[in-house]
Amino acid sequence: MEEYEPKKIEKKWQKYWEKKELNKAEDFSKEPKLFLLVEFPYPSGDGLHVGHCRSYTAFDVIARKKRMQGYNVLYPMGWDAFGLPTENYAIKTGIHPKKATKENTDTFREQEKAMAFSFDWQREVNTTEPEYYKWTQWIFLKLFEHGLAYKAKMPINWCTCCKIGLANEEVIEGKCERCGGVIERREREQWMLKITKYAERLISDLGLVDYPKRVVALQKDWIGKSEGYEADFKVGKANVRVFTTRIDTIFGCTYLVLSPEHPVLKELKFSNEREVEEYVKKAKSKLERERLAEQKEKTGIRLEGITALNPANGKEAPVFTADYVLMDYGTGAIMAVPAHDKRDLDFAEKHNLEVIKVIESKSPEQEGILINSGEFNGLSSKEAKGKIAQKIGARKRVYYKLRDWVFSRQRYWGEPIPMIFCEKCGWVADTALPIELPDVNNYKPTEKGESPLAQITDWVNVKCPKCKGKAKRETDVMPNWAGSNWYFLRYCDPKNKKEFASEEKLKYWMCVDWYNGGMEHTTLHLLYSRFIYKFLWDIGEVPKELGPEPYKKRTSHGLILAEGGVKMSKSKGNVINPTEVIEQYGADTLRVYEMFMGPFTQAIAWDTKGIKGARRFIEKVWNLDVVKGVSFKKALHKTIKKVSEDIENMKLNTAISALMEFINECQGKICKEDFSDFLKIFAVFCPHTAEELWESLGNKQSIFKEEWPCYDKDLIQEEKVAIVVQVNGKLRDRIEVGKGISEKEVKEKALASENVKKHLKEEVKKVVFVKDKLINFVV
Repeated sequence: MEEYEPKKIEKKWQKYWEKKELNKAEDFSKEPKLFLLVEFPYPSGDGLHVGHCRSYTAFDVIARKKRMQGYNVLYPMGWDAFGLPTENYAIKTGIHPKKATKENTDTFREQEKAMAFSFDWQREVNTTEPEYYKWTQWIFLKLFEHGLAYKAKMPINWCTCCKIGLANEEVIEGKCERCGGVIERREREQWMLKITKYAERLISDLGLVDYPKRVVALQKDWIGKSEGYEADFKVGKANVRVFTTRIDTIFGCTYLVLSPEHPVLKELKFSNEREVEEYVKKAKSKLERERLAEQKEKTGIRLEGITALNPANGKEAPVFTADYVLMDYGTGAIMAVPAHDKRDLDFAEKHNLEVIKVIESKSPEQEGILINSGEFNGLSSKEAKGKIAQKIGARKRVYYKLRDWVFSRQRYWGEPIPMIFCEKCGWVADTALPIELPDVNNYKPTEKGESPLAQITDWVNVKCPKCKGKAKRETDVMPNWAGSNWYFLRYCDPKNKKEFASEEKLKYWMCVDWYNGGMEHTTLHLLYSRFIYKFLWDIGEVPKELGPEPYKKRTSHGLILAEGGVKMSKSKGNVINPTEVIEQYGADTLRVYEMFMGPFTQAIAWDTKGIKGARRFIEKVWNLDVVKGVSFKKALHKTIKKVSEDIENMKLNTAISALMEFINECQGKICKEDFSDFLKIFAVFCPHTAEELWESLGNKQSIFKEEWPCYDKDLIQEEKVAIVVQVNGKLRDRIEVGKGISEKEVKEKALASENVKKHLKEEVKKVVFVKDKLINFVV
């Protein structure tokens, strides 16, 4: 072969694959289907980054292998293209978001094709195309029709930079997730989606899917289910309902805390009214996450002259208002038991409040026993809960931390919300879909907090669809999550103009067999898309036989860090551009390196030495001499087994390691038959190189039309040897092991022998090991 020059072969094979439609998924094929899904990217102006390449390459390896194993694989790609970054770019540069999106998606597509990702490009979707967002709007109208979309005035997170409202999930450490701007609390009318109606199912149905434990834990934590009791405390002349998960500790309640938003504060008369008003005003301006932060000092103010009557023992307790209690979680009031809650204890110590221990246990494993609890002393916590609740008339309740989803955005670059407001009829659905986003010259949100669309009077002013009277369109648009909530369904039938996807195609392709995405989307996209899918399933728009969950399996990849283990950022100048890497080393080298750099789920730092090593490995394969009479059958079949299993288990780094070991064993020479089988398992990682080498062997059709090789079980059988196990030179056992295994492995097996254990009463001073023959423990 000539010298390895990737540029000469890459375009050649990319055109060939496209012409032959090798990556096309066939609707209703008789072959077993496999729906592989990667999160479609936001097409920013920066182009594809190496993090995208890691996820997409891994699933490309799986897709190619599965096709060679006879599966009808759907591996699609599209663009989640509405959102703030493009709009902010348009404001800065004057380039219309539509034009910027077109340029960015073209760049991404070109880069992804250059990486040889075997996407079915005939199924490409774009959330900004009216043909697509018509169905996003249609889903919204269905939500409205079923009472799950509503408009309400409420305090929201307001980004002072972007000048839009944000959901709680979009605020990170008090700042805007997108721009890093300062967040304030403001009141305004917003469209909301009633995701809370699905809270219990979003938890319980996690038992139906194959998700990593960490993902399941994060979803459950975000939804935040709490089971407990509501009890009434007399506060002044008012009745205050308290929610607690530990009704068994009520005798240890030494003070009550009300949320600053609690309506009873307006009814009560306390002597320090002005101080309380000032505290309440300051607390309401804080962000929810700031108020709940564990490390934050818990502030609060006592309502002077007011006490709460404990319904369990008739004792009076002081009452406070404090910002760490939220009105929209539970009842907005809590009973504080400082002896059994660290947060309550810190607060009690600060305000010199009584601490009464009411639960005693001898060990953390033992269930607590009640003390200082009157007639309930001596009962276990479990027994006491029901009996105390019965005595004081407390009621069982379940609450969730999850809030209804803020679905309005006061910006331009998003899906128009298809609603019209009429003074006579109220909110009316606009069913003339798609409601297209009009072109505007000014994309800037107003200081009033309105979308730029509010200034387009000829678009805003319309007739009411019901009474034909004067009416106005909704000018807020949907959040950037709207189009990604259901995109996986559209991949099943992307050209359908009559429905978002036909029932037959949904039945064939759904559910998604394996979905990979970033951990950062665990409490955003993953939760939202599960909710929307469940809703569509409930109303019969998704076939019932598919079940209530869209994704059977979910995995997440680790980040790629810059050299030195720091995060990549443009400001630090340490961002790795995949196009530059391809230009210098070739796409196959980048693919191999990203799969070899470390375990797929772990964060790994970029290493230039590593990319050079990946290139040297490919050159070794390229430069192999194909000769007669040289056979590495046994090693090859072990490699086929190892690579096949590692790909299925996402151990892609060890799969490549096995390929490297085999090539080293060949020492530059291989027979044609062995090389042919090797190329088939090598091809999923290095498609361009493998195709060129496959063609050089005289083959006429693509290597990806070949069958994935199977290993011969007889060839991979390990030769067994009997190892003599001695203690102080005396025979104590014989163990059968694979020939050539290490001293460490033999030692572990020998020490597991019961007969050996009996004679190892003293410390082992020395181990004598003779490979494949003997191990002697000297005590």
